Amino acid sequence: MTYTENLWLFFTLLFGIIVVPGMDMIFVLANSLTRGRAAGLAATAGIMAGGLVHSLYGALGVGLLAHLMPVLFRPLLIVGALYMAWIGFSLLRSSITVDHVGPAQTRSHRDAFRRGMVTCLINPKAYLFMLAVYPQFLRPEFGPLARQATVMAGMTAATQLLVYGGLAVAAGRARELLVGNSTATIWVGRTAGLLLILVSFITLWEGVAG
Repeated sequence: MTYTENLWLFFTLLFGIIVVPGMDMIFVLANSLTRGRAAGLAATAGIMAGGLVHSLYGALGVGLLAHLMPVLFRPLLIVGALYMAWIGFSLLRSSITVDHVGPAQTRSHRDAFRRGMVTCLINPKAYLFMLAVYPQFLRPEFGPLARQATVMAGMTAATQLLVYGGLAVAAGRARELLVGNSTATIWVGRTAGLLLILVSFITLWEGVAG
């Protein structure tokens, strides 16, 4: 797999995960509906800041492991692939629905930014996910890890801006698409689950065959 193919695979997986309705998405939508587009974009910026912290956490973990204990890098690749497959199967079996979007409970754009960042950071599953995902795509054979991590962090922030920022701008229509449209949200989750399984099989094959 080339570096370009690796980035496309990362983006495909990243977009599939971010577009699944969850806590971050509901927070952005609540702010947009309650206090307007600017508040929704402020919440989006906060979530992007939290995502950068997650990216840094994942990159440091992979970098330290590759530097201090390179012999464990491939086993981590295999374990991460299995963990991603488990998440994928869980999404395939789940039925993700959004019943309603409540009030934002934020008083200012700064508050929306701060709470958006905290909402992103307090999710423990996000840290586990980053540790599972980053070893699949942050590879020593593709060059300096810092440069790769910067590109992946930028892609993460841009994808969050595209998805959550789009929700903030089109809040009313987004609510119609999410609330009460259980078929759409269920299939979004299951499609993301399928993407996770496919990517995990690819990386598992590379980990075992390599």
